[in-house]
Amino acid sequence: MEPQTFLPKGFWSCAKNVGIKDDTLDFTVIYSETRAAAAALFTQNQFCGAPITVGKENIKDGKLQAFVINSKNANVATGKQGIRDVYTITEAAATELHIDSKDILPSSTGVIGVPLPVQKILEGIPGIKKELKQDGLKESAEAIMTTDTFPKFRSRKIGDVTLCAIAKGSGMIEPNMATMLSYIMTDAEITPQTLQSILQRAVDVSFNMVSVDGDTSTSDTVAAMANGLAGPVDLHEFERELTGMLISLARDLAKDGEGATKLVEVQVSGAQNNDQAKTMMKSIINSPLVKTAIFGEDPNWGRIISTIGNAKFPVDPEKISFSFGGLYVFREGEPAQTDREALANYLKGDEIVITISLGDGPGAATGWGCDLSYDYVKINGEYTT
Repeated sequence: MEPQTFLPKGFWSCAKNVGIKDDTLDFTVIYSETRAAAAALFTQNQFCGAPITVGKENIKDGKLQAFVINSKNANVATGKQGIRDVYTITEAAATELHIDSKDILPSSTGVIGVPLPVQKILEGIPGIKKELKQDGLKESAEAIMTTDTFPKFRSRKIGDVTLCAIAKGSGMIEPNMATMLSYIMTDAEITPQTLQSILQRAVDVSFNMVSVDGDTSTSDTVAAMANGLAGPVDLHEFERELTGMLISLARDLAKDGEGATKLVEVQVSGAQNNDQAKTMMKSIINSPLVKTAIFGEDPNWGRIISTIGNAKFPVDPEKISFSFGGLYVFREGEPAQTDREALANYLKGDEIVITISLGDGPGAATGWGCDLSYDYVKINGEYTT
């Protein structure tokens, strides 16, 4: 069942095409009737986009009233002009919405190193206030897409409170304190400090556990607004629902990896600590040999052995066990008697689960990625053409 497309109380959106690259939706504004508590996490890539620089300043006071986002152009590596362009756009949007430009979080995603076509965006802003609607969640999700093949959005109810989120991401994905692009809207009453803490914890077990190709983007942003118009919410229930929502979106991001044919989930347990488990999980998900074997539906589990053995921390081969979808191929240091036909059939599926035990330690992590196909090379080899 497709999620509801209605935004939380007091939130409105508009999505349109302004002609940045083609005739698909490429610009969206998500607006709150009142200033909202806000929280955000951003890329740690040192070549961050101009919107990141401005956005970090605008959210310092823990308040926002609008997200203004364009796709098809990242406004990265565009020098001082790129920063000026962000201010030009946010000031124009603020005038149209009758809000302070410092209450806008700007974002851009798309090709790097190409000047933003500012005039096209400016021409698309007048009239947006009258075009805002409350059932535009899906359209906003479509407007932030680049190489994504489907829009990613969710909506949930927590009593009288509504919680919505959109996300995009298909390649250049290795989140580090954030993810590709994701925006969360709720009418719950939450302080900025509490919202930031909840967002950080939710992202740590969702978006930060995704990798498509091991590259952290220059534009990664996850941001949330809570305008409080539905009143207080049980914070434990809110965090549980938000975490589940972001995990669901994270799986969508991995499933929609550029050229992907299979979603890959890696579960690691028995590590000495969670950091070791996460490191091992990421190494499996990011291994080109593992990813291509899964694409080729090849039960070559020796590639898992090799990747585990390359760990930057000590592992005991005699304690290692791992399986594909519950079919053990290696157990406590010995090859298992596996039905290779059953294993081959399992690998033909579109969701593959790899479960690894490193021993009897308390550390554990679960993450998501995808296979590596011919189309990944084609998509990225022709990205700017």
